[in-house]
Amino acid sequence: MSFTGLFVPLVTPFTADGELAAEALEALAHAVLDDGAAGIVALGTTAEPATLTAAERRRIAEICAGACEQHGAQLIVGTGSNSTAGSIEALTELDPRAAAALTVVPYYTRPSEDGVVEHFRRLAAASPVPLIVYNVPCRTGRSLGADTLGRLARIPNVAGFKHPVGGIDEATMDFLSTRPADCAVLAGDDLYTAPLLALGATGAILASATVATRAYADLVASWCGSPDDDARRLHHALLPLSRALFAEPNPAVIKAVLAAHGRIPSPHVRLPLLPAGSAATAAALDAAGSIRIREAPADAGSLV
Repeated sequence: MSFTGLFVPLVTPFTADGELAAEALEALAHAVLDDGAAGIVALGTTAEPATLTAAERRRIAEICAGACEQHGAQLIVGTGSNSTAGSIEALTELDPRAAAALTVVPYYTRPSEDGVVEHFRRLAAASPVPLIVYNVPCRTGRSLGADTLGRLARIPNVAGFKHPVGGIDEATMDFLSTRPADCAVLAGDDLYTAPLLALGATGAILASATVATRAYADLVASWCGSPDDDARRLHHALLPLSRALFAEPNPAVIKAVLAAHGRIPSPHVRLPLLPAGSAATAAALDAAGSIRIREAPADAGSLV
């Protein structure tokens, strides 16, 4: 199974009193798929999964699976932790409609790179669906070298990587030049999407795309098709929006924008996150307002 194009990691909408806003989540899921996303990521970082109950997580996965099923799109579900045994147990409980599981590199305990490889070897052997390794050193405290990335890519049932490493480093360039042809690499740093696609990434998982799905779908399609001036123009035009949406801890500003646009019932986040400040919200709304997207079918020139 290949993973290409744009995947949108959805926020978890809450009501003003902090309850799951299921109807708003379903509307968001259909909206991003209508606007060109290849699939959805449920229960990624953007969904605030650490603050959700088990029942809420199941409900969110069900809603997203239903939307993907209706659109013929792929569902990636975030799961796993820094416990190998616990991660295996979580994988066995995945919604059967999931196309893949987004599984994070073990965090906090900072295992050796050999330990990381063995962790994923065991997860991949037990998982009913392919794994996408979530390599996010700023959150896990564990960087991985190109050799380790290559070893992970060759584990049976590892389909690819979400790769937000904070820039385009030497390990990234080496890995992209030597990875197996059937290994997907999905850009995960919104600000560095175009450079990673230019180096050969197959797609992207971008939180900013919840706000401007069609533009980001165009961006990914432009680079994956034939990198040219249109793709570079799209990237440069979207930089201010991505920067503004990540001015405070994700997804506070994204939720503030979605609430201001009437797409979710409130900007509520759960502690330890705090709501976005007024200045950050205003800046993000201004950046979003500067983007006009045609309602016609997407093409590389639809962002002006």
